[in-house]
Amino acid sequence: MKGFFGRGPWRGHGFDPRRGRVFGKGDLKYVILDLIKDQRSHGYEVMRALEGRFRGFYSPSPGSVYPTLQMLEDEGFARSTEHDGKRVYEITDEGRVESGRRVDAAGGVPWERRSRGSSGFGELREAVGALGFAARQLAGGATEEQVRRATEIVNDARKQIYRLLADD
Repeated sequence: MKGFFGRGPWRGHGFDPRRGRVFGKGDLKYVILDLIKDQRSHGYEVMRALEGRFRGFYSPSPGSVYPTLQMLEDEGFARSTEHDGKRVYEITDEGRVESGRRVDAAGGVPWERRSRGSSGFGELREAVGALGFAARQLAGGATEEQVRRATEIVNDARKQIYRLLADD
């Protein structure tokens, strides 16, 4: 077993590096339910909220979020309405109960569990995710010189980490 709900080699962190998955099969729907429990959202808002909660470490695709929202509606955990030309989703009472049950069983949602972790490894993963987020922002409108300098910084950091490993 793997993924968000405390399974796999990165227990409680939600990422299985062998499979490149942030969530185990079916777990994304409970994370989305947790996101929409306090505020109605359309698919793009859900994607941005997930990326923000994971500080850029995880960026969901429309191909994972929109079918999951539809599945939540089909299962009666969410309902949608048209609002300003967009399909907006909100949690149902049944969805609220199921989400609470799953999140309680998991010990919290991934972004809360990461911050409570005692391991410095979670902090490293968070820092790497934040670096990736910054790089994506830079790539969106950087000059060639900025890209060159950022590449040097990242390459230097990689070399320093390997030197750190060589010291052990």
